[in-house]
Amino acid sequence: MTTNTAYINRYLDTRGLCLEPLTFTRAIVKGIAPGGGLFVPQVLPRFSLDEIVALGSLPYAQQAACVYQRFGVDLPVQKTAQLMALAYGDNFDSPAVAPVVEVAPGTHVLELWHGPTSAFKDMALQCLPVFFSAAIEQLRAQGEAPEDFLILVATSGDTGKAALEGFADRAHVNIIVYYPHGGVSDIQFKQMATQRGANVGVYGVRGNFDNCQTAVKGAFGDAAFNEQLAAQHKLALSSANSINWGRLLPQIVYYLSAYAQMVAQGSLVAGDPLDVCVPTGNFGNILAAWYAKQLGVPLDRLFCASNENRVLTDFINTGTYDISNRAFVLTPSPSMDILVSSNLERQLFELSGRDPAAIRAWMQDLSTHRRFAVDRQTFARLREHFSADAVTNDESLATIKEVHDHHGYLLDPHTAVAWKVAERLRQSNPVLVVSTAHWAKFGGDVYRALKGLPAASALPPAVATLSGTELNAHIAEKFAAGAVPTRLAELDTLPLRFSAVCNSTYTDIETAVNEWLQGHTTNTSLKRR
Repeated sequence: MTTNTAYINRYLDTRGLCLEPLTFTRAIVKGIAPGGGLFVPQVLPRFSLDEIVALGSLPYAQQAACVYQRFGVDLPVQKTAQLMALAYGDNFDSPAVAPVVEVAPGTHVLELWHGPTSAFKDMALQCLPVFFSAAIEQLRAQGEAPEDFLILVATSGDTGKAALEGFADRAHVNIIVYYPHGGVSDIQFKQMATQRGANVGVYGVRGNFDNCQTAVKGAFGDAAFNEQLAAQHKLALSSANSINWGRLLPQIVYYLSAYAQMVAQGSLVAGDPLDVCVPTGNFGNILAAWYAKQLGVPLDRLFCASNENRVLTDFINTGTYDISNRAFVLTPSPSMDILVSSNLERQLFELSGRDPAAIRAWMQDLSTHRRFAVDRQTFARLREHFSADAVTNDESLATIKEVHDHHGYLLDPHTAVAWKVAERLRQSNPVLVVSTAHWAKFGGDVYRALKGLPAASALPPAVATLSGTELNAHIAEKFAAGAVPTRLAELDTLPLRFSAVCNSTYTDIETAVNEWLQGHTTNTSLKRR
């Protein structure tokens, strides 16, 4: 495949407040634009159908390198290839990295959970850290980077562990993760609380994910706090949440890869349309599918699958985003328990004709009034690409049982939401259901599902006292569910390193940062093990 290696793409700010477009390296290190906007590429490349199909003959790391080169990253071609080999190697338990499996006639599952934390966030967070470090090296060589970075992450469950795993013990980077206290599964909590690494910190936050996300964003926007970090600790803030373009670009890759893989498998004829159904809360995963479509992948309908926190479904169906009186619901799919979908801003920027004034107005309305309504033309463009539906808690668990009983395939609760929405919305095209986590991340609800229990029910006494890892072992044995990934099976044997909890304002986030810094020497020399 030919690539334009001399071209360097640059990145715009969705709110139009960043006066000069940034290169890829500067954009991923910066994370978020001044004024809260998000970076998007100035130019989107195009792939011919032949070029997309040709990806199917390459290892995944080479596929990713090809896509990055076409996006005009400001790194040498050989360096990009080396970094991709580090990101997508034996840290994944499948040679395909992101295999596509046909589970039912015309219904395929894209398994994005073969990485070290058994969640789709690994697809980006094994990649972003190596490029982040390379970006620091390049900027430092140009005299344009501060000495160290502190990455702050808000997580609804899976991002936190994946970010911790990706950035642990990397030179010149420190990372602190905030998760909703009591709002993640036992497995998710232990994955974060047992994280190895001298440069990592973890805090629970009293409240839900939106509280975490808003508080962390507030810390980014606090000029005095940023100045204090720079003056006292020689640290600059950055983000590993999906607001960082370095998180989104790796996700675009797996949609190109999936289409090429399906053609190579004989599941599609090159050029045939494919529908995609994505379980999403923060909109990044399905936005990546939209970008892949713009690049030339023959994707047709993009099905947005929501759980009971159905703000995205309601927005796609009405054009009004309204959380002013919307209750936050805890569900069996906690990584989707989100009301403020950060990446929707990028999508609206693209669909509005890249109008930063419209974005500023809508985001101000959301901040002030907790709602906004897009114009008729933008809504029409949204409906050209997207359909949406939502699934109740009990429906998601019933879907797990149905698919296991009929097809012998065990879904996690997030993927079950997508499966059910795909059943409802699909028409004549084959559909790709995006599977975002291994079932063992959510053993309690998978057990309820397989036993036909309601989502709100307590676990039976015989299993209620089991730890998450013990329950997973029980499920694997009783329901012939296959081996539990080693890194999940070993969690009970690892020491719990982090148990602190803080309140949910940005000043509480900042206090936690300062407390952590008092007990740690910032990471200026650690090397990746």
